[in-house]
Parts: sequence; C-alpha cells; structure tokens
Amino acid sequence: MSETTLKATAAASGASATERFLTDKTGTGTPAGGVDAERVNTLATEVITAVHDVIRRHQVTYEEYNVLKSWLISVGQDGEWPLFLDVWVEHAVEEVATAVRKGSKGTIEGPYYVPGAPTLPSVCTLPMRDGESGTPLLFRGQVTGVTGEPLAGALLEMWQADDEGLYAQFAPGIPEWNLRGSVATDDEGRFAVTTIQPAPYQIPTDGSCGRLIAAAGWHAWRPAHLHLKVSAPGHEPLTTQLYFTGDTHIADDVASAVKPELVLDPRPNGRGANEATYDFVLDPTA
Repeated sequence: MSETTLKATAAASGASATERFLTDKTGTGTPAGGVDAERVNTLATEVITAVHDVIRRHQVTYEEYNVLKSWLISVGQDGEWPLFLDVWVEHAVEEVATAVRKGSKGTIEGPYYVPGAPTLPSVCTLPMRDGESGTPLLFRGQVTGVTGEPLAGALLEMWQADDEGLYAQFAPGIPEWNLRGSVATDDEGRFAVTTIQPAPYQIPTDGSCGRLIAAAGWHAWRPAHLHLKVSAPGHEPLTTQLYFTGDTHIADDVASAVKPELVLDPRPNGRGANEATYDFVLDPTA
C-alpha cells in the first residue's frame, strides 16, 4: 500500500466531502431547504415513527441506544454524513427521482463529484499523471435523445478513482483534476475518451462508517466504476455510473448502486488498451 493510500484517511475524505456538499449543494440554508412545511412534517414524522417501531419490535436497550447516540455524534465529527447517506440511502432516492424516465438508466452521484472540471474535445484523454497506473481504457459512444436524434455539444462530466481507489481533491498527493474532465460531444453526439480502467475499492473504513460495517459484519467494497453526468440543452441531465463485467462486487455493491443496464464489457483492442462502448439516451425536459 502506498504512502498516498495510508494518508487518505476517512476523516480527511469525509471533511472534504462535507465541505464540497456545503459549497455546491446547500439550498436556502434552512433545515428543509425550502421544502413545504407539510411535506417536512409528513416525512420527518414517518421516519421518527419508523425508528420508534424498530426500538419496540427489537426491545432496544439503553446500552444499545447510547452506542447509537455516540456513533451518530462521531459520524458528524468525522464529516462522514455525505458518505453514509450516499452509500446507504441515495440509491432509493435516485430510483424514485428517475422512475418515469424512458432514456438511459441513472444511479447515485456519490460524495466525490466536483463541478468545473476542465472542458475537453470529443476525442480526448482525461487529465492524468505521467505513467498513471492502470490498464488504459478507450471509452466511446454517442449521446442521443429518446427519438434517436444525435445531441451535438452534449456535455459528459467524467470523474473516477485511480488504480488505488483514490479520488483527486479527496486524497492527498493527487493533482487537482486528475481523472476528471468535461467532454463535449461532436456534431453527431459522439465521444471517444482515453482514461484508465479503475479498480474496485473499499469506502473509507477507519471512521464511523467503517465502525458500522465492522460491527454489522458487512463488507466495504464498491465495484470499479466510471462516474458520469450527461447533459444537453432541452434534456433532463443524467447522473450515472458504469461498471465492468466480471467484477467481484457487481452483485453486492456496498452502495447498492449497480443496475444490469450499466455494466460495460471492455475488450482488448490490440493496441495495449481495453475498449468499451456505451451510448447515452437523454429524456426531454418536461
């Protein structure tokens, strides 16, 4: 394990994810982000009632309650609320939010998205270090609407972990925009991006989320994946992840984010790289 990996602590990653969320996604600053009070009342009441039901059904003791209370405090101190919510809750929110879409499947964003990545042409290489570790990957495809029309100038925001499972801006010693870029499609909506094939990785386990995983006897692994946000004027933006066939954790992703439609089958292209194709279909805005 490298020195960079050793220094990529859960606390540091959690603090970065929390800061990024507060910078990019905080709504009005109110606890409900401007949501209607009746809606807040309904949701909060049902969540609290569900917790009461679990306590009564399982006869939760004060000792167990105090362990929970201590753990919840530590999640905040570690800055791991974005990680906890994105790993164990977001997939259900995403399913509800995109249930009526007819285009490509989406999945969770996760805690490591950063807006403003460098803009790149339709045929490009993601920013990376000299000698970036990992198998080269040529990722190509086309962006269209649901009726098949090519979407010229569509934007693919891409980000991914490196070959050690670490993300730029969330782990030390990695250039700011490493393996991050915003790719504009050509006149036919096509793109061809050279990157490296990421590796599976464990979510940080030295913080509060890791303590929960250990206590419950779970595993912390996510299958290897590419993150993408795909957008075009007049169309609903798509947030998704693409996975790789044969990955050990396709069937038991800790974040429950894998969908069969999102699995790539990369093949050697005879030029020292793997190659995979995936086409994106965007729904029109309502």
